[in-house]
Amino acid sequence: MSSAVDQMRPDPPLPVVSHLWRHSTYEALLTTALLFGVATIVRWVIGPSPVSRAIPGIHLELLVVGFLVGLLISGLILSPLGRASGGHMNPAITLAMWRFGVFPGRGVVPYWVAQLAGSLLGVLLARVVWGRSLARRPVAYSVLSPAPGWSSASVFVVEAACMAVIILLVGIFLSVPRLAPWVPWLVGGLIGAAIVGLGTVTGPGVNPARQFGPAVLAGHYEFLGAYLLAPLVGAVVAAWLFNHFHHRKVPTHRLCGPDPITDAAHSGPT
Repeated sequence: MSSAVDQMRPDPPLPVVSHLWRHSTYEALLTTALLFGVATIVRWVIGPSPVSRAIPGIHLELLVVGFLVGLLISGLILSPLGRASGGHMNPAITLAMWRFGVFPGRGVVPYWVAQLAGSLLGVLLARVVWGRSLARRPVAYSVLSPAPGWSSASVFVVEAACMAVIILLVGIFLSVPRLAPWVPWLVGGLIGAAIVGLGTVTGPGVNPARQFGPAVLAGHYEFLGAYLLAPLVGAVVAAWLFNHFHHRKVPTHRLCGPDPITDAAHSGPT
């Protein structure tokens, strides 16, 4: 009965439409910064450079990439734009926040469009700044590829499972006041750990926006469906498990934690 009531619960209201579009723009800017940063990190740590020549072996390179990308994600979540929009930068996180009941359904598609557009813009900006070196292998616009022998189904399972773990932990941390401030570092740390642990296996993205821009610019569409859809499926499954088996509610869609004034007023994605 309680699940049926939850399904009938109306979306969190938006005070004015301009708030939604403003914060969708923030998401586009944040995702642009994220993909520019990711492409830049890959360019210098994995691609031919004095930095990569100083790091012995791909596993140590992935350790550096994972640390820097995780730090970048945490910093963007905690930035003023991240605090305003929620700092999702990931369609799967936006979808999960809707399923948690703290983000309005009519805000999902604008956020998705903003995040995917930001993905393209970030890689394009990196191409302008770093030139042809970004397009050449092994950088190739920082596009992700699994190891030889992996199928789309295998990549799908790994991406979905990783996203489900992240969403479950984010939901638990946000629902516990003393843990909520740690969510930005949790998200950055988990993504960084996935890069280190699975970088030579599936090239984990755990974010449809992470693969979208690089794949389009590189013209590398193999496995793209798995990288785009699997995190969304993992997010839906994790949100369902959380809603049915966790006794606390998620109070906000913001990864930096609740805003006492705005969240109390139920102002949606402000």
